Amino acid sequence: MSDLLKNEEIAKLGAVLVEVQDDLRQLRCSLQKITVGGGGRTLDIQALDNAIRKTESSIRKRAEDYLETVNKQLLVLPSIEELNKKTVKIPKWKPALESIPDVHQQREGLAGPLLGEKHKSAVAMHLLCNPAHPNNRAIMHTKCGLSLPDVHKRSTNATKQHKITCPVMSLQATELKGLHILAIPEENTGNVPDTGVLPMLIQHKAALLHPKKDSHSSKIGSRSSRVKQLRWKTKPESTCSKDRECTPLWVTKTPPPSTTSKSVDHGSMNKGNNGLILKSPQNQLVQVPVNISKFPFTIINGRINPMAVDFCHFKQSFSLCWSSVVYALEALEKLLREFGVPLAKVSGERLVEFCHGWDNGWNKSPPVISLLSVLENWEEVFNLVLRPGQRYKGEGGIEAAAIHIQSCWRRYVARTAYLRYCRRKWAAGTIAISWLMHAQMRRVRKALQVRRFRQLENYRSRAQHLAANWKHIQSSKRTIIHIPSLGYSQNQRLNLKGFDILQNIQISRLCDVRDENVEVIYICPRHLGEDILHYYTSLLKCDGATDGFDTRTTESSSSIRRFIILTPEAVDYFPTHSMCLSTLLKYSPRTLKRIRNLIQGKQAYIVGGVAHVDDLAVADELGLPILGPEPAIAQLYSTKSGGRRIFTGAEVEVPPGQGDIYSLNQLHETLAELMTQNTDVQRWLFKMDSEHGGRGIAYCDVCHLSCYNWALQECHRYGPELWNTKWIQESVLLRYLDEIPEWLARNARPTKTSCYPNWACFLKTFLRQGGVVEAYPPSDSITCLTVDLLLEPGGEVTMLSCGDQLHSSCHLEALGSTVPQTSVHPETLQSIYMRVGQACRQRLIVGYVSLDLATFLNRNTMEQKVWAIDLDLTYSDQLAMTQMLLMMTGGTLNCRTGCLEVPVPIREKYCEHQIVAKPPVVNCYAVIGSHLFHSNLSMLYHYVFFKMCKAHGIGFNIKKKQGTVFALYDSSERCSIGMITVSEDLQGALLTFARNLSLIHQEISSSKTQGETNFKELIKKIEDILQMTTQNKLRALEDKPVA
Repeated sequence: MSDLLKNEEIAKLGAVLVEVQDDLRQLRCSLQKITVGGGGRTLDIQALDNAIRKTESSIRKRAEDYLETVNKQLLVLPSIEELNKKTVKIPKWKPALESIPDVHQQREGLAGPLLGEKHKSAVAMHLLCNPAHPNNRAIMHTKCGLSLPDVHKRSTNATKQHKITCPVMSLQATELKGLHILAIPEENTGNVPDTGVLPMLIQHKAALLHPKKDSHSSKIGSRSSRVKQLRWKTKPESTCSKDRECTPLWVTKTPPPSTTSKSVDHGSMNKGNNGLILKSPQNQLVQVPVNISKFPFTIINGRINPMAVDFCHFKQSFSLCWSSVVYALEALEKLLREFGVPLAKVSGERLVEFCHGWDNGWNKSPPVISLLSVLENWEEVFNLVLRPGQRYKGEGGIEAAAIHIQSCWRRYVARTAYLRYCRRKWAAGTIAISWLMHAQMRRVRKALQVRRFRQLENYRSRAQHLAANWKHIQSSKRTIIHIPSLGYSQNQRLNLKGFDILQNIQISRLCDVRDENVEVIYICPRHLGEDILHYYTSLLKCDGATDGFDTRTTESSSSIRRFIILTPEAVDYFPTHSMCLSTLLKYSPRTLKRIRNLIQGKQAYIVGGVAHVDDLAVADELGLPILGPEPAIAQLYSTKSGGRRIFTGAEVEVPPGQGDIYSLNQLHETLAELMTQNTDVQRWLFKMDSEHGGRGIAYCDVCHLSCYNWALQECHRYGPELWNTKWIQESVLLRYLDEIPEWLARNARPTKTSCYPNWACFLKTFLRQGGVVEAYPPSDSITCLTVDLLLEPGGEVTMLSCGDQLHSSCHLEALGSTVPQTSVHPETLQSIYMRVGQACRQRLIVGYVSLDLATFLNRNTMEQKVWAIDLDLTYSDQLAMTQMLLMMTGGTLNCRTGCLEVPVPIREKYCEHQIVAKPPVVNCYAVIGSHLFHSNLSMLYHYVFFKMCKAHGIGFNIKKKQGTVFALYDSSERCSIGMITVSEDLQGALLTFARNLSLIHQEISSSKTQGETNFKELIKKIEDILQMTTQNKLRALEDKPVA
């Protein structure tokens, strides 16, 4: 509290004390006039009573003024930091409980603020307000010089007692904003001398003290909780005599002891009056108990000695409530005996208080902690009770231990049985659910098998109908539904980058509309932009009348009305699942419905891609036949091993090798045997069965084998005739078997490290899928060619396209081709593909087939050899680009002569009645590139790209049927394109193709941003071909004079 507030309170208190002195002085004057009757033996009590009453009234009035003054002050609590900094120990006043008079209980005592001991005048005023206090008469004599008579000796009959209600002030009080209660700390031990109990005869109006409910309660609640609160329950019939102590029949609920604030600077917080406001009209005597028990007794080994003096004294003192004490004693004895407590000191007062708390009956045993709280040495007893195993050392410990052991064992047995039951129940549930799932999956599998078998039966019946009516269908109007689906395995589809673009590379199938009887429904694997749709619409007008992207106004042809491009709606549902196009179409009911509406009443059939089982589902939904083999047959013979079986059956020469290799030992043994038999082979190839496009190929050169030179010497020593004998080859074979594992681990290299970074990764997949070991042609000049065949359902074999391959740097991946092929004589080529076609027909293979051949000159005989190296049962990319080539040139591919015949435009005008002669044809050559990739192409939109090409003279001349045509695949990424160049000779077509690639690369690249591309590899390959062609021409010119 502030110093200003302290000074004001001291001033007011001093004024009150001055007024009290004046009143007492008048009282002394009045006492002098009192007469004594009977020679001084009789005192005028009435006059004395009037004087005391007047003094009482005056003091009460001044006290009320003081209370009102203090209550109206605004007290501010000090901050916690200041209390911590400025705290000193305040001496505590500890009066004896006997010095406090007994008063009637009116309400609960609430803790209030304490008055500081600095104000001695306030203490004197308190004592003056309590006439029953023994120091009251001494202070009156000291302060006022008056000697009051002893009112305790006054006869109760002489005067009539007045019923009063007044506050009883405590010497240690705290102010709680106008709330004054009787507060006695637990540390009080009774230092005030004992006095008699005097009923106060002063009657005045009680002070109005309201309970504290303001915001300060949260700040000083911690202090008020530290003050002992008393609750008295006094029986009206209980009396106390002066000569002996009265028996307390009350219950005291005492909170744990606490300390009060010790701040000196905030001493004003301890000021105020404290009292208990009594509203009962009766005056009852109350005795406050002390902490030191007056009725202690001991319990030894859990039994009470009934003849002990302390117990007898306790029993006699509390005889009126002994009936409730007996139950507590019995419970306490039983507890001490059970835990074997040797000695327990009982506080009689606590026991009585505890009994009154449990006065509602002892049907239930009291809690152990509450029962032990009546002991003076409860801590020792409590620690002993908590000791493990202590219960079994006392009375009945053996029986309790036996019961506990039995209960634990029964619990263990029951728990074990319950857990066993739970496990069996869980197992039964798991088995039941597993069986239900198995049964459900079995039903689903069975239903799927039945459905697929039905689809397969429908496919076969429609295939028979297609074979029977094939010639009629080919000569009449028909609708071809092109589904360029790549039905690879899921692992392959997920590992292919830009899988949807790869499926759209054959968008050139649209050019089938060059036949006036054909309508095309093309299923596109992705949404195409307006620029691509407009480009192909312009391309298909009037025999491809277009000059780059700039279309000329021509009469619209019926071609643009005979094709439609549809995109399945499932493309949006599964954007990242890399599903094949047949599967996407299967889950696109709206697209299927539209196709049914478009083909209603028309003859139609489906041309797919790589066969997949969902092709049958789509065909069954549309009710159409498929121009292709069954998926199971296609998967069997489209592998590398299956192709070798067909070639062997067709009696076509194949490279030395072995298929269907699935183990490492088989690989080593087969390779050692092949190397022993073919010592002239310099490189061996390892091809996976299910891979394509050069992805699953690895190679290893025998020059790195340490024993290869020794094997060549052995072969030359025995000669070619004897070398084929097994016992001669045995030593070389064993030597190869020892060195091949290490040789492969060190020198084998995959062709595409982006797919398989090393030999270990390649070998793991190779052995899992199976593969082929083949010899690389033993020549420096090797030409590979691709022949596209149509195995008609009627049984005929037709060659649709043929071209020499253009490889990348690894010589095992084809990026394009030159059409027509010029490396193999047409008759030889026709003989090979006819035999292969017949072998495929014997194995129920129909539709489009792509045959890969390799040709080279034998070093020993200088004869040309042709090896069949691969077979794909699908519609090839080369065939799709050939359809665009024939569409733009209006020519035909003569397979017997191996020429591309392009009609020459006729400039002369003929009369109407004159017969139009057949236009002359010229042989042209074309270079096709279907997999041209450049990452920087994505920076250009298509119309910008075509403007750039037009600026450099890159375009197609409709009149001459020569120039460049592009194939566009997508509108978003724009990294892949296709290109066709047509010229009168092969060298011109190659030069134009290389020039176009170089110009495009220079326009979209810089020295710092070269990008990722295969343009450079293809340009280098074309340059090598041109150089070789020039050398061959020079050699031919040199040989002519000699001839």
